[in-house]
Amino acid sequence: MLLTVLGEYVLPREDAVWHETLVSALEALGYKLQTARQALTRSVLDGWLVGERQGRRSRLRLTPETEQMLRTGAERIYSFGNPPGWDGRWLLVVLHVPESSREIRHQARMQLEWAGFGSLGGGLWISPHVDRETEVRQLVSGNGSVAHLLSFHAQLGEIGDPDKAIAEAWDLEGLSDAYRGFITRYGRRRPRDGESVFRAQTELVHDWRKFPFLDPDLPDHLLPSGWPRQRAYEVFQQRHAEWHEPAQAYFRSLGA
Repeated sequence: MLLTVLGEYVLPREDAVWHETLVSALEALGYKLQTARQALTRSVLDGWLVGERQGRRSRLRLTPETEQMLRTGAERIYSFGNPPGWDGRWLLVVLHVPESSREIRHQARMQLEWAGFGSLGGGLWISPHVDRETEVRQLVSGNGSVAHLLSFHAQLGEIGDPDKAIAEAWDLEGLSDAYRGFITRYGRRRPRDGESVFRAQTELVHDWRKFPFLDPDLPDHLLPSGWPRQRAYEVFQQRHAEWHEPAQAYFRSLGA
């Protein structure tokens, strides 16, 4: 939740924020005081934030690495849900990691999943987004020479059932349930005061930010009928616009 707070309220300010402001924000989200302070301390130790003393008080600032990470994440979060046209090409990646490097293999698989790839088994991963080859290249460099990958651009042929392959590669049923739960939760939510709007907005963004990493963003004609992503996207956009100003105002009031 802290990353969501940093991305939604601190990043747009392009300035440091009082330590107690972030503590109060986390308390409004259900953190106990000690837990909130510990979370911020860990963030400084882990290099997410850097502290600046001003008399008896301290301010926290995003490190350049954290700022870049949050900006990249924001681009993906806020643009997700309205996919561009598709030219019919698939990105295929063959992953091979020696049996002796199981931890690296697990990490590589997790990174591919977070990049929206689906597994067809036997080390073969697919994505309808050929532009994500850059992410795959970074994955290779991050795991040294242990993880070996080979990429292809391909189109479907006339043999086999693509719907079956897609169902094997991604848990679309579970994803559909998650979208419908999101629609139900936020479509009906009506916060009444500044703190509850702040909490609703933060939880809205926190829950939505998971979908770009769970959803392969398949073209509409490859999805089951009645796919709920578009409705979930509309709910996110409507609620985010509705709650934006009062949520930002509440966060600013915490530092007054």
